[in-house]
Amino acid sequence: MRKLNIAIIGLGNIGSYLFKYLKDNKKILTEKNNCVPIVKYVSAKNKNRKRKITFKQNQWLNNYLDVTKLNDVDLIVELIGGAEGPAKKLVFSALKNKKSVVTANKALIAKYGDQLSKIAEKNKVNLEFEAAVCGGVPIIRSLKEGLIANKILKIYGIFNGTSNYILSSMDRDNKVFNDVLSKAQKLGYAESNPTADLNGDDVSSKLKILSSLCFNSFLNNNIYVEGIKNIDKTDIDNANKLGYKIKLLGFAEYLNNKFYQRVHPTLIKKDSYVASIDGVLNAVIIDGRPVGKSIIQGEGAGAAATTSALISDISSILRGNIKFPFSLSSKERKKIKFANIDDRFFSAYLRFEVSDVPGVLSNITNIFSKNKVSIKRLVQNPNKNKKTSSIIIITHRSRNNFLNKILKEVARKKYIKRKPKLIRIDDN
Repeated sequence: MRKLNIAIIGLGNIGSYLFKYLKDNKKILTEKNNCVPIVKYVSAKNKNRKRKITFKQNQWLNNYLDVTKLNDVDLIVELIGGAEGPAKKLVFSALKNKKSVVTANKALIAKYGDQLSKIAEKNKVNLEFEAAVCGGVPIIRSLKEGLIANKILKIYGIFNGTSNYILSSMDRDNKVFNDVLSKAQKLGYAESNPTADLNGDDVSSKLKILSSLCFNSFLNNNIYVEGIKNIDKTDIDNANKLGYKIKLLGFAEYLNNKFYQRVHPTLIKKDSYVASIDGVLNAVIIDGRPVGKSIIQGEGAGAAATTSALISDISSILRGNIKFPFSLSSKERKKIKFANIDDRFFSAYLRFEVSDVPGVLSNITNIFSKNKVSIKRLVQNPNKNKKTSSIIIITHRSRNNFLNKILKEVARKKYIKRKPKLIRIDDN
């Protein structure tokens, strides 16, 4: 029977879990794929770190880059992470030396995926990255294979478990942002430095990859990104009263002959499917023709979920399949001009914390009128003890740049007590 020699580079939680899984499930993987997976080598930053796995001395490589030139290696699994440094060196070198690569590295693929795919195609090897997007949710393979007959018009959803855990916990447990973040870090749902999760960069990287697969295009950096750091408990409570939930969503869509990519907190109806996705779960909604709307949900992170995705990619290579990394060859993929969301129309929630004095409300509504934004609903919550008032306005669909103009103009007024907020609404 054929054999496939594998090297795992990076032995953190995911690398160690994968090593053990391949060892414990070698028989069933061999039977299902008609090829024997053999973990030939491993390497990591620190050989002596305590791990829950044991490897043989002859499996260890002191210099991880040596693996790209060894004749007895067919497949390299990169689990180092990061768009630059060792991970970049390893993957570029591996593909140039005609080694197939499986990676969970979304940052690397989002930044260098186009270059890497060209090298993989030229050398007739695989570059697989199912685990780079939404962990155990098999969205990459679904787009490449299961939905291959479809023209994708829109893909959106919850692509980051950390931000989803924080927002849903603030809602469910009645706690403030910083307390929930601390708990998420203790539980291992958030990194010690959670910046990429909170500012939307993690979702942005994943969305660029999904967008490229959906629209058969090269990766594109024209993407609007906004995180959740400015969402507070008051916004969560206001959303509930208005019949909404707040989620950090990523959207890639083809609308009115224009392509858009955007990541931002979004108000969605309480009775919508996405509103029910809480905790660290991810959910991806695909709108295609002829299939209509498809939904895939599951664990978005963690060693078990990520290993599920990695094994899917490894199994594809075990079967001897050589595929284009982004479904089409680089010669067939398109350069798409993605539009700025300034001209996109949204309904929106705007919140103003103001001094409770005569004339403030009329001044704010005049600014809305001047900027051609009509008001659908207005709620005023006065705090007589502090002589302040909270004004919440829900708008009809309006141009994004007009909404931002209102925000900036009102923010300059002397009656404003805190920076105004804008959260877009998705009524799907």
